[in-house]
Amino acid sequence: MPVNLSLVVGFLTLSALLSVIPGPSVLLETSRAITVGRRSAMWIVLGNALGGLILLAFVLAGLGAIVATSAKIFLAVKIAGACYLFWLGVSALRSTRSDSGDEAFAAAVSPGRTSWARSLRQGLLVGVANPKSIVSLVAVLPQFVDHSRGSVIVQMLVLGLAGGVAQTVIETIWVCAAGSMRTFFLAKSRRIRSLKATGGVAMIVFASRLAIESP
Repeated sequence: MPVNLSLVVGFLTLSALLSVIPGPSVLLETSRAITVGRRSAMWIVLGNALGGLILLAFVLAGLGAIVATSAKIFLAVKIAGACYLFWLGVSALRSTRSDSGDEAFAAAVSPGRTSWARSLRQGLLVGVANPKSIVSLVAVLPQFVDHSRGSVIVQMLVLGLAGGVAQTVIETIWVCAAGSMRTFFLAKSRRIRSLKATGGVAMIVFASRLAIESP
């Protein structure tokens, strides 16, 4: 076996626990599942998974360690990620002010108004927007490597892919659970607007935390 199965299980457990805690990706996915529908939200889940693969590739290529150890590079990547999250939050807040209650309701009951490409792109950008994810991979992945098993890169690749699958499964559960609440929010257009506003504020809070956190 190229990997230690007990360590894989341990990393899967840790990945699942971290995925259960709502973050920017889960927030975007669940709000989209309620306001637009599960299909659009699942494109975000897929985009986020692709973003995770990009981060894993960075770590395996050694770029993650560079970001983790270089304060200037980390700051630049962190600010870029925080700005994108902030922009998503502001956009959500602006949509609640520019749309009437009937327009917000119409947008919610017409899933086709949000393209799959846009949802996929948003999920991917949110997935790679947090440099803390790279730092976490650099710090966590090596702890689950068994040096007696051979190639460290192969082990980290297997662990990273397994963790990505666990994260995708958890996020899919979040989307399904949020989608089941769609009928409640569609009962009154005011609820949709309140949800958008709450999601916008939460995204801005995530962006602020990302901007001020140290490596």
